[in-house]
Formats: sequence, C-alpha cells, structure tokens
Amino acid sequence: MPTYVYRCTKGHTFELFHAISDETPKKCTKCRSGAKRVPAGGSGVLFKGSGFYQTDYRSSSYKEGAKKEKGSSPGTAATGGTAPSPSAGGGSTGSAGAAPGGASKKSGE
Repeated sequence: MPTYVYRCTKGHTFELFHAISDETPKKCTKCRSGAKRVPAGGSGVLFKGSGFYQTDYRSSSYKEGAKKEKGSSPGTAATGGTAPSPSAGGGSTGSAGAAPGGASKKSGE
C-alpha cells in the first residue's frame, strides 16, 4: 500500500498510508477539516556500486557454463562459427543471392 500526501483547506500537510482503492473522504489529522490529495515528489533513487546490469546477478552455474562455452574450439555451432551467413552477402550466386530488382551479378563485373 502506498503513502499519499494530503493538504487540508487550512493548509496543513500530512501523509496517509492506505490502499489505492480506498476512496473515503480524508480529514486533516490536526484540524479535522476536509483534505485533498496533492502530487508527491516521489522517492529518490541512488545507484551505488555494482549491480546495474542484468549480468551482474548471474548465478555461479551460469557463469561457469559461459566460461566453458567461451573456451570451446572456434567454428562450432555454440559460438556461431566463422562461416559467413547468407544475409551477409556470402551466400550462393543462385536466385537466393540475386541483387534487388531481380538482376544478378556476374563474377567478372
């Protein structure tokens, strides 16, 4: 449940802790006059130390698995290999490798 800031008709400011769905009229804690909710400034957030990236909180088993995968031999499927992908222009010269507009390149031009 959140804390809300209220101000009465006489100018007193106070905080109330209640549910969002609570719509009962609020009364000032000092003078018992009617009060309206005022926008609160919110809370400040301080970022100190490490822990700002999702990888900072990885489990130790995940980190060990990542080290093993990183240390595996190059060219394997797990690391992506070194072969160019068809979308990178290293594909075949057939219809799949055709230039935009239907024109295909010849190997001497």
